[in-house]
Amino acid sequence: MLASQRHERILAGLRDHGAVRIADLTQELGVSDMTVRRDLLELAEQGLLRKVHGGAVSPQATSHEPGFEAKSALALDEKRAIARAAVRLVSPGSSIALSAGTTTHLLAVEIAADSRLRPLTVVTNSLPVAEALYRAGDPQLETVLTGGSRTPSDALVGPLTEAALASLRVDQTFLGAHGVSVEAGLTTPNLDEAATDRALVAIAGRTVVLADHTKWRTTGLSVFARLDQVDVLVTDDALPASDQEAARDVVEQLVVASPPDGPPAPQSQPTRTPPTPAPQDGRTSR
Repeated sequence: MLASQRHERILAGLRDHGAVRIADLTQELGVSDMTVRRDLLELAEQGLLRKVHGGAVSPQATSHEPGFEAKSALALDEKRAIARAAVRLVSPGSSIALSAGTTTHLLAVEIAADSRLRPLTVVTNSLPVAEALYRAGDPQLETVLTGGSRTPSDALVGPLTEAALASLRVDQTFLGAHGVSVEAGLTTPNLDEAATDRALVAIAGRTVVLADHTKWRTTGLSVFARLDQVDVLVTDDALPASDQEAARDVVEQLVVASPPDGPPAPQSQPTRTPPTPAPQDGRTSR
């Protein structure tokens, strides 16, 4: 393969995923680690990508990942409203997965406080989510915590996490996101966390994304799902009407939640076929 052909493949990967990893490129292109590094350097010198540890990202991509505590204080009222709307999508007798994130953590708090949602099995790669569920002290609330390496956002990621998830199936996955847009899809600053989020999408019968208005039009360095893969998008009423309309054109269902000082009930607007309720036996396939 000529260098120009490799460069085209690398740039195509950036367009599709927002980031590329050296380890993946060596296998895909059938060349050495040194050759890939040299290709990335040449493309970086042309301003076509930005090199990061272990790979490269699009020049405009965000690679900074705030810690869990720092993110917890952002848009807190909106996140609480989203969590209260999302918990209505959980059915007793089902199995769900919760990704790492501050909004999914608030959803876990809602689940732990509602005994009507039992029995329930929750799979998660988030240490704060697992802790919130464990504190409920309810034997009918089963929590499955994956192994893996810890990130600044208290997520467990890596090959161990992905291997654990590959053997599971859940009715619904509830995901947070660093960034959301129609063009880029769902993104995160962490390459390994993106791989884990892809695995969480793959094991779910239905995908629900929890993202407040501040996430809209923000782009992290790695894409983990397209917006048309999302069955339900739960956001807050501070998202501009034009962006709400753009989301309705892509996702199956948009739920707009209002913080306490707004209207009390979230607005749920199906845009294509309303999703089927999660089966009660806790097992499904996609």
